Amino acid sequence: MRHNAEPDRAIVTVMFVDIVDSTTRAVELGDRRWTDLLESFYTLVERELHRFRGREIDRAGDGFLATFDGPAQAIRCAMELVDNVRGLGLRIRVGIHTGECERLGDKVRGLGVVIGARIGALAAAGEILVSRTVQDLVVGSELRFRQRGKHELKGMRGEWELYAFAER
Repeated sequence: MRHNAEPDRAIVTVMFVDIVDSTTRAVELGDRRWTDLLESFYTLVERELHRFRGREIDRAGDGFLATFDGPAQAIRCAMELVDNVRGLGLRIRVGIHTGECERLGDKVRGLGVVIGARIGALAAAGEILVSRTVQDLVVGSELRFRQRGKHELKGMRGEWELYAFAER
């Protein structure tokens, strides 16, 4: 009888951040100035991830994926990022979900990651959009949300209740 090793799975909070209208900004600025702006953006991201104990998992041009041990940390990090990128003349959208993911060294994968990415894609400029799971997990944290309705997430079954971060 053959036994496959169980994958290393854990409950993690994933946060997807994307710069809004990045292509337009890159065209306006040109390659050199856009690259410099991205460097400033990632320096800011690294500082806030360190501050809120997040781990950068992947970086793709104008966005990134990070993980956190809990959703409140991710939301607070996202709040700082949304506020601080304005000083760079940028706007971001953020999607956050907590779920079971497979760990592969420093990377994560699985449906929990896919769900986080799909939520991020639905967020508006300057918005922190979270799954119902996240909203439920932070009860008692004094973080407030407003309902954003039920949405279909590309490739996922059913509808997902989403919430926008409203205030502390």
